Amino acid sequence: MMRSSILATLAIVISGASLAAQTVPTVDLPPSPRGLAAIQVGGTWATTPEGPQYRDGKWITVDYGRPVLRGRTGIFGAGAEYGNAVKGGAPVWRAGANTTTRLTTQATLDFGGKPLPPGVYNVLVDLRAGAWTLIFSNQPVQPEFNPDDKVNLSGATNYDPKFDLLRVPMSLDVSPVSFEQFTISFVDVTTGGGTLMMVWETTAAMVPFLAR
Repeated sequence: MMRSSILATLAIVISGASLAAQTVPTVDLPPSPRGLAAIQVGGTWATTPEGPQYRDGKWITVDYGRPVLRGRTGIFGAGAEYGNAVKGGAPVWRAGANTTTRLTTQATLDFGGKPLPPGVYNVLVDLRAGAWTLIFSNQPVQPEFNPDDKVNLSGATNYDPKFDLLRVPMSLDVSPVSFEQFTISFVDVTTGGGTLMMVWETTAAMVPFLAR
């Protein structure tokens, strides 16, 4: 009788393990999934019968690829090799992975007294040890990567500084925790601006802006 009870228990355990194995979900993601940082500025909250509603806000978004460390350390490198591991042979970094990082703004943005009118812009970073420079560019972008195209931008490939609209110094800091996935975010946001932050591993780079 005891033997039958033990066998029955083993059968239940094995059955449960088999069921668990069969229900492992499929995750269909590229190596560097897409990310979207988004805020609205300049609007006001109104009381309506349906509840509070935010009106007349202007969207600011950044669409980018989010590479993952996957066990790598010192991702940005050091000395003369600083930034080379993430630039992939380009003179500047695409501020992400895969396609060119793009900022879309419905508001005029002011970076250190330099205006960026409403529009869609490429976001790139000139990486130097201890000194990052944020770049906004209007260089035409390839819809899909074409190795024969030596003119239009893809990621940071074919980057041409003649299309730069703004170059803005970023302040650098050390994160107290390591970010596994590259992250772009808006922080310290008010109705009239905020700070654009990029962080990966323990390196955080930030630049404040005004919005109108």
